[in-house]
Amino acid sequence: MDRLTINLPEGYHQALKEAAARRGIPIGKMVAEALAAYVKPAQTVQDLLQRARLQSALTEAQAHALAEAETRAARRGQ
Repeated sequence: MDRLTINLPEGYHQALKEAAARRGIPIGKMVAEALAAYVKPAQTVQDLLQRARLQSALTEAQAHALAEAETRAARRGQ
């Protein structure tokens, strides 16, 4: 697991410590749970291709071509 140092506005650290203590979990776990609600890890291209293949009748080459086209369109803002 990676480490992260952050600066919190006044009062947040104490509030975070108290909330974690009430739940009986470490502060790091509480922060990780909160972040999980807002931030999703990026999927790799291979993960996306595998998902596309499993959910469709596309061949690997077709899934790859579709993924490239969709990526280009998204980057152009279409």
